[in-house]
This record gives sequence, structure tokens and C-alpha cells, in this order.
Amino acid sequence: MLEVRGIHTYYGLSHILFDVSLTVNQGEVVCILGRNGAGKSTLMRSIMGLTPPKQGSIIYQGREVTGLKPHLLARRGMGYVPDDRRVFADLTVGENLEVVARPAAGGRGWDKERVYEFFPPLKDIDGRQAGYLSGGEQQMLTIGRALMTNPSFLLLDEPTEGLAPLVVKMLAQQIGRFKDEGLTVLLAEQNQEVALSLGDRGYIIDNGVIRYQGDIQDLRANQEIRRKYLMV
Repeated sequence: MLEVRGIHTYYGLSHILFDVSLTVNQGEVVCILGRNGAGKSTLMRSIMGLTPPKQGSIIYQGREVTGLKPHLLARRGMGYVPDDRRVFADLTVGENLEVVARPAAGGRGWDKERVYEFFPPLKDIDGRQAGYLSGGEQQMLTIGRALMTNPSFLLLDEPTEGLAPLVVKMLAQQIGRFKDEGLTVLLAEQNQEVALSLGDRGYIIDNGVIRYQGDIQDLRANQEIRRKYLMV
């Protein structure tokens, strides 16, 4: 589904990602773990074309897409949930979903009713302005909005950050259902418990460099690596 080959990404003159490579196979949930500032969000933004890498390449569904604009990647089936949510504050919940709706290529796609089945709390606040939602409600809406584009590949950047434990548990359960819905997921997450419970494989990034990659069971068992790169 996705192959990132040796990318180097900069913000201005600041070198953020150093020779980063990873793969995501169709049907997998792959996790990127790391502390705050490790490079997780920059990696997600690089893949989505928001901060294109200056070196290296990104291959999506067998095609070179390095530097392609985000809206063109979305048309090719890539969905993106940013770490800062970015809801349309003046629009209602329903309008936030409707404004990005994109028809499915085939079969039963995602529409507003299906999003409400997936996140029932949103249905009860369909007419509420998004700027008045709680953090958990905004996160559900942001994920729902990405689903409305009918992606085949979903980038989730820190979906549980700053949320109450009960909301984190609910979101983790729903994210765990994405594989059953036919989605491939790349999940950037600081919450080890969430990532280790959802992922098939994992990568650890630290100071813009991939320090570990492997099966999620191996990562669970490797306390030394997690202590070195993930503990505060």
C-alpha cells in the first residue's frame, strides 16, 4: 500500500527527518511510536504532501507520489486525520461531514449515516456547531470527516492525544474496527498502550531517525527499547 524510501524532510533550514524508510502492507495497522517532537507528525505530513521531503521517495499503491498535493492524494484514496483536529468551527457536525463527501469507488461506501453508526454520539449533535464540541467529539468528527472521503488508506496522527481515558478507550475500540471495514491504517501515537493494542507492526522514531522496526509482539516484549526511546 505504502513505501517510504529514505526521505529527508526540512522545516526551512531545520533538518527534521533523516533517511526515514517504512512500509505499510494492505490490510495492516502499522504504528509509529515516539516521544513528543520525535518526528511523528512531520513523517505523516511528508506522506500526505503537506511538508514534502527534499530527498527520498514515497510510493503509494505502486506509484510515485512524492510531493503530490494533498487533494490529489485524497482523490487516490488517502485519508488524513491531523493531530490538531482542524474542524470547521462555524459549521455544524453534519455540515462538516457533508462538505468533504466523496463517492465510493464501489460497494457500500462511507456516508453520513454510516459515520453516525460508527460514532453514535455524533448523531445526537448533528446540528451543533463544531466549535462548541468537546475534544473527544471533535476527534470523532475529524475521523468521521476523513471517512467521508472514502479512503482505502488512513493516516491517523495522535488521535488520542489530550483526551479523557474513557474517550481514549472508545476511540481505540473503533480504530480497531477499521481493518474489518477494509481500511489500511498508519497510526502515529505516543500512547504505548493504544498503539501496542492496535498495531500489527511498529516503528519507533526518535530525533527524526527510525530506531526500531518489527512485529508488534516483539515490540511489546522489548522493554529495553521502549524504555530507551519512549519513556519520558
